[in-house]
Amino acid sequence: MKSYIAILIFLLSVLPISINSQDSNQVLTVEIISSMDKFKAGETYPIAVVLYINPSYHINGNKPNDEYLIPTVINFLSQKEVTFGKIEYPESKNKIFSFSEKPLAVYDDTVNIFSSITFGSNSNENKILVEGELEFQPCNDEYCLEPEKVVFRKEFLIAQNDEKTTAINQNIFAQHQSTDVAIKETDISTKYDLTKTAEEKGLLWTFILVFLSGLALNLTPCVYPLIPITISYFGGQTQGKKGNLIIHSLLYVLGMAITYSILGMIAAFTGSLFGAALQNPIVLIVIAIILVALALSMFDLYEIRLPAALNQIAGDTKKGFWGTFFMGLTVGIVAAPCIGPFVLALLTYVGEKGDVLLGFWLFFVLAIGMGIPFIFIGIFSGSIKKLPRSGTWMIWVRSIFGFVLIAMAIYFLEPLFPTLLIFNFSLALVFLLAGIYLAWIESSKSNGKIFPIMRNIIGVIFFILSIVISTSAIQSYVNKSLAIAKTEFGNSASAEQIIWTEYSEQKLQEAKEQNVPVIIDFFADWCVPCKEMDAFTFSQPEVIKMSKNFIMLKVDLTTEDTPQAKEQKSKFMIKGVPTIVFLTPNGEELQDLRVVGFLEEEELLPIMQNALNNK
Repeated sequence: MKSYIAILIFLLSVLPISINSQDSNQVLTVEIISSMDKFKAGETYPIAVVLYINPSYHINGNKPNDEYLIPTVINFLSQKEVTFGKIEYPESKNKIFSFSEKPLAVYDDTVNIFSSITFGSNSNENKILVEGELEFQPCNDEYCLEPEKVVFRKEFLIAQNDEKTTAINQNIFAQHQSTDVAIKETDISTKYDLTKTAEEKGLLWTFILVFLSGLALNLTPCVYPLIPITISYFGGQTQGKKGNLIIHSLLYVLGMAITYSILGMIAAFTGSLFGAALQNPIVLIVIAIILVALALSMFDLYEIRLPAALNQIAGDTKKGFWGTFFMGLTVGIVAAPCIGPFVLALLTYVGEKGDVLLGFWLFFVLAIGMGIPFIFIGIFSGSIKKLPRSGTWMIWVRSIFGFVLIAMAIYFLEPLFPTLLIFNFSLALVFLLAGIYLAWIESSKSNGKIFPIMRNIIGVIFFILSIVISTSAIQSYVNKSLAIAKTEFGNSASAEQIIWTEYSEQKLQEAKEQNVPVIIDFFADWCVPCKEMDAFTFSQPEVIKMSKNFIMLKVDLTTEDTPQAKEQKSKFMIKGVPTIVFLTPNGEELQDLRVVGFLEEEELLPIMQNALNNK
């Protein structure tokens, strides 16, 4: 019996929380959390404002994509003996909603906003009240609510000078190490955002491509002959011990990885300078010319040679594990004539991105791709006898990298193309020519049966890439052109537009006298779906034609604290915008026809027709 009573008490205690958590009308809740259980006067501590956003809603980020959107902003209320550090907002998520054709920068789910707090050394209080105000713009996938302000507050305890304090909420503050008082690392974590790069560019596929490129670079004339020579060198130092051979292979690859990773980090560290330079068309053209020049060397039009001194440094091998590690560090110099152009192109790409972590890992993965054959043959040392002989087929492999470099030259020239369609067609043309050249024109021959098959497979792959890029570009161009045409058609002439007038009681009286139904569009300047309705639904010819049977009224709720806006919002019980209300000529609302949120033309037309039938 006691157990049943205990369960009943537990359910009764949890029920109010459950009901409150299901309150679909509450957009978000705000909580201030601290990094310590108590604060000491005269010291500075990190704090966080945590937003728990209702799953049905999102709010605009701190830096929305459009100027008319309301950003999420926190303002701490000033107090005596209390100062606040810089407020640091997280990156927004770019999401596409049903009412918008372009991504919007939003916050959803749980959002942590960080700052710091300092209590004056003269403070004698036992506790302090911290207050602030959150301004935000909530929307769901259909409509937007009016901008809101939420006041939040919390009392913090003040410790005595000799009192011990305890760190709390470290799982949250460990995520953020760039506040004024957090444990500071380098500026890498704040300046360079690897996660953002992953979201925007598809980092997994970038790594896969770089890894495969590293494997492919082993097939170039400068690297491939080194594989059996290097493995034989390892074998000469292992004294017949296979374990030592594997260690030599791993040290060699580690040396390669360190060299390339450092190159990647250096390129990314200079990313800010490089990024600024890329705004200059002359710099873009120079980079493209260099890449094309490097590409031509891949087609054997001329040969790039390293100074003899560098070759001497790389060739000055030492014995033992250190000698193997040193060989790995310098192998890039020996192989530079073949791999240098691709490495330089990747360095340029990393410099443009300006992400140090990205630069490190991209070049690390490139080195692993180049080193896999050495590790594999080190483990299965007998496989060295089964390696295909180097020959003219490697000239064909160099041609692949030549086309890749030309494609990268076009990539850097993208800002100079008059349209995105021409840019994509240029890329598609490079891949088309690459497929034709590599499969049927390039003159390299081989006595083996595999090489002719590989030629055709690579040719088909490049041909498919060309088709994919072309069709994608055409589809994007057509969609954009249709959207622009719709907007321009809606704005072409007053005779081809809906004739909107400002809401007034006089207009409702005219509708009654003329026996004409009424449509009222409630909108706001900060409302994205409202703008989409104007651009893509109310601009359609059939909608415009049918609107002539109504008196079309608009109510601007951009500033909802005006007496007129409050009155109209209250009268029609408007919760969010866009909201479209249909009235009979007598001013009675057809409530079952009310529209909340964005609608396409084919969805709105039947509703308008229904309103005409019920007038």
